[in-house]
Amino acid sequence: MLTLMITTTHLDNGIRIISQRLPQMHTVSIGIWVASGTRHESPELNGIAHFIEHLLFKGTGRRTARQISSEMDSMGGILNAFTGHEYVCYYAKVLAKFLPRAADLLTDIFLHSTFPAEEIERERKVILQEIKMRDDDPEQFIHDRFHQNFWKGASLGFSILGSEETVGSFSRDVITGYKQTRYRPQDIIISAAGNLEHSQLVDLFLPHFSAISAEGGQRHQARAVPDGGRQINFNERDLEQTLICLGTEGVSQDDPDRYALYLLSTVLGGGMSSRLFQEVREKRGLAYAVYSYVISHADCGALVVYAGTGQKHCREVLEIVQGELGRIARETVAADELDAAREQLKGKLLMSLESTDSLMTRLAKNEIYLGRNQPLDEVLECFDAVVAADITGLAGRLFDGRCLNLEIMGRTAGLDLTLEQIRF
Repeated sequence: MLTLMITTTHLDNGIRIISQRLPQMHTVSIGIWVASGTRHESPELNGIAHFIEHLLFKGTGRRTARQISSEMDSMGGILNAFTGHEYVCYYAKVLAKFLPRAADLLTDIFLHSTFPAEEIERERKVILQEIKMRDDDPEQFIHDRFHQNFWKGASLGFSILGSEETVGSFSRDVITGYKQTRYRPQDIIISAAGNLEHSQLVDLFLPHFSAISAEGGQRHQARAVPDGGRQINFNERDLEQTLICLGTEGVSQDDPDRYALYLLSTVLGGGMSSRLFQEVREKRGLAYAVYSYVISHADCGALVVYAGTGQKHCREVLEIVQGELGRIARETVAADELDAAREQLKGKLLMSLESTDSLMTRLAKNEIYLGRNQPLDEVLECFDAVVAADITGLAGRLFDGRCLNLEIMGRTAGLDLTLEQIRF
């Protein structure tokens, strides 16, 4: 039924406007997405997509930075943005009656930001602090480091924030030039969900966005594959815990095996009843945090296991992780365990879609990665269609040992770990 309330309009220049009407909701969420992110940067410009995301809130011809934030506060809404490896999103969530004002505000910052020189320098300092904040957060840092090393040598491995060197080098001309050439209409998606009419949404955005020229710079996106081989990377830090990120190859956003991989990850480390949580935390008390997760990009992905433990237990935790990875590739997952994982994933998906911002995000990501709206019923049916043999077969293909990245951070001296010891 919800699928019937999704409408798409294609502008002549390639911009897509997609909405999902939910008259029972009190709110509306609108996002302006650009399907161009960190992986489309050059090494010299690493971090510029994220820098631009910050700067679009720093003033237009009609509004100062203070007026932008004050106007959204006066609506009791949320105005924010985020940058990923393959997209940037600027979004607002407001009560439905404020849709025209929110649309005008988003349009203004997206199309008419002036990039004042003093704001660029002020925000440069903010982002440099953001980089330091990431580096001071061990868990966040090790996940970021895993991603960089897993796709080492490819732009997909670039840090979203960039480095102190690159962020410190961006001039105003470079920043404005990058936005002008990379914010191409064919990569722009306007998605919205909530108590709205699609025709009203089109009327609000069409006059402004239809005028954007379809000409633009080329967007380079080389196919990314894991760096290959097997590697251990040690990061010596004076921490109370030793942090572990162990990952191997996954699948892309549109791979038919993605449903089996999400179920595999859920069985392995997706919750309090998962194998790793039960074995590492509940039975042995070796970690407070232990879990697995899936990374999926347009053409590749990874399955990652994380744990934080004492240095003297690092080898033991790794042996448990290796053992569970090997077991899931050799032994058929029991029917009740698979069904529980299936219901867990389906339940989380359905509950997440009770908010208009989640629905808005789903519309845009379906368009970016699938080129179509994927009905929710189809997703649920695909999870239901996975059988135990699918998980065993997928694990056998992915856990062949040829692609493996192990990140260890903390007091690593004396661990005496070698690649030969890391086997599934």
